Amino acid sequence: MLLFVDAAHFVQAAFLGCLWCFSRVFIRSPSGRKRWNVLGAFNAITGQLTTVCNDGYITATTVCELLRLLAKQYAGRPIVIVLDNARYQRCKLVEALAKELGITLQFLPSYSPNLNLIERLWKFVKKKCLYNQYYETFDEFKAGINDCLDRVETDDKEEIATLMQPNFQNLKNTNLLAV
Repeated sequence: MLLFVDAAHFVQAAFLGCLWCFSRVFIRSPSGRKRWNVLGAFNAITGQLTTVCNDGYITATTVCELLRLLAKQYAGRPIVIVLDNARYQRCKLVEALAKELGITLQFLPSYSPNLNLIERLWKFVKKKCLYNQYYETFDEFKAGINDCLDRVETDDKEEIATLMQPNFQNLKNTNLLAV
């Protein structure tokens, strides 16, 4: 199983999508900066999404929780996880648990979020449920995000499938200027 893992930290605030008008428009926005953190694992083969959510912080313990969940979900099958170099993902605790569970961790090069497919999913979620949306309470905000994530494998499956193609920018035939 090939899984792409990353965390998204959704902040309850105003997100403007695209707005152009002749007169000034005021967008309601909640006060405060509460966050809904989602640590997700996207299966590049089946399109299945597995998440661990909280309103605190994503830590190594949270990553370990996701690893245990994935090991149980894909029991008996080899698992390769592609992830970035966040400290809470590259610590000894996470690496030891992955080894114990038989999970291979494949770390991306630094500063290359474009190589992690799940980043496209986070952009999709922001577009679908955050841009130009007002959630009065934090519970409504969480419900909006969770509802969008729940539809990844059902209602939005076809649209997600077009985004989650393993097409990455190739710089082989590009002329680079030396400075």
